[in-house]
Amino acid sequence: MADFNGEKRTDGSRRQQHNKETGLPLWQCVVIDGDEDAGRKEIGVTVKFAAKYQPVPPENKSGFPWTPVEFVGLTALPYVDDNGMRPRIAWSFRATDLVAPGQGGAKAGPKAAA
Repeated sequence: MADFNGEKRTDGSRRQQHNKETGLPLWQCVVIDGDEDAGRKEIGVTVKFAAKYQPVPPENKSGFPWTPVEFVGLTALPYVDDNGMRPRIAWSFRATDLVAPGQGGAKAGPKAAA
């Protein structure tokens, strides 16, 4: 994610944005809903990551033309978007990692003994 609040470099590029709390670089990916009935505003969302290294999606073994993923530590933060003709509730999605479906529990750490 480019830091649009920071100064431009001499070549015109911008530095990468960093998380204000952790200092880690910020990354983002666009997630697309494969539902043919999804509306134009529902078809995709952006998920942001604060991580030392760029998150890499798992290998696509699904047979679908897109790669199914599971987000680890996914949070949804509501905010008021007042850039349009009238304010609306919008969402900011953040995660700590993305993994193959069903592998999120393995990334979350050891499970407690029952």
